[in-house]
Amino acid sequence: MNRRVVRVGTRKSPLALRQSRWVMDRLAAAWPELACVEVPMVTEGDRVLDQPLDQAGGRGLFVAEMEEALLRGDIDLAVHSMKDLPIDLATGLTLGPVPLRADPRDVLVSREGWTLEELPYGARVGTGSPRRRAQLLAHRPDLQVVALRGNLETRLRKLEEGQAEALVLAAAGLDRMGYGAERVPLEPPAFLPAVGQGALGLELRAGDAWLLDRLAALRDPAAEAATRAERAFLHALGGGCHLPIAAWSEVRGDRLHLLGRVVRTDGARRLEGEEEGSADAAEDVGRRLGEGLLASGARALL
Repeated sequence: MNRRVVRVGTRKSPLALRQSRWVMDRLAAAWPELACVEVPMVTEGDRVLDQPLDQAGGRGLFVAEMEEALLRGDIDLAVHSMKDLPIDLATGLTLGPVPLRADPRDVLVSREGWTLEELPYGARVGTGSPRRRAQLLAHRPDLQVVALRGNLETRLRKLEEGQAEALVLAAAGLDRMGYGAERVPLEPPAFLPAVGQGALGLELRAGDAWLLDRLAALRDPAAEAATRAERAFLHALGGGCHLPIAAWSEVRGDRLHLLGRVVRTDGARRLEGEEEGSADAAEDVGRRLGEGLLASGARALL
């Protein structure tokens, strides 16, 4: 097939553009004859900013428009934050290889550099994530968790304006944007990140073997095994990306270790577990852990 152009769909936020250009640069380095064309798009999640993520509704709040563009043939590749991707993709689409994963942890950002324990009693902590809210309240029930939405720049600005004493953000986003905000990592296992956090999801049409072959140059085996385990865990729980479900995978050699957690939204109760197995059977590891938590009553917390 004599193709030379790959049209890459991306959200318009500065972070999304940074992520898509990272992918495009690596594709171009591996295949110099390719021309990657950026196609910025606006998703429902970008438009609905006055509601928390779990109330905004809709399947794949940040991805539906890009999936429709793929199916129409308007773009060839969509670059997502893996944590935003629904477990079940639209019919006719598939996930490509997983590139090198950035730091998956959450971080606490404040003007004073406080740790979670050092935050003043009743401090306001900004996040639109039910998972972050639930874990914050599990550790500090006195905190006021306020729903701050918007892109990374908007949330940091709201912190500077005094709308909250601290924010919980993804380390990967800050790192990719080169922001030096005062931050304290929220370390696992005390605080677990979202499924797939820090990884990029490369979505394409299921029959596009030509593009899939070229994306193989971006594959990182450890990142792929870790995200497969985490997504299988989420799938076994029947959960979506905006439920209080958290996971943390580590790959050492050919072994994969997975921690998983389900937290009631008020943080008052949680179930968690761990599972280990071959990295080559990552999805089996995730499925076993999810089924184990369901057997322990996780459904009642969701």
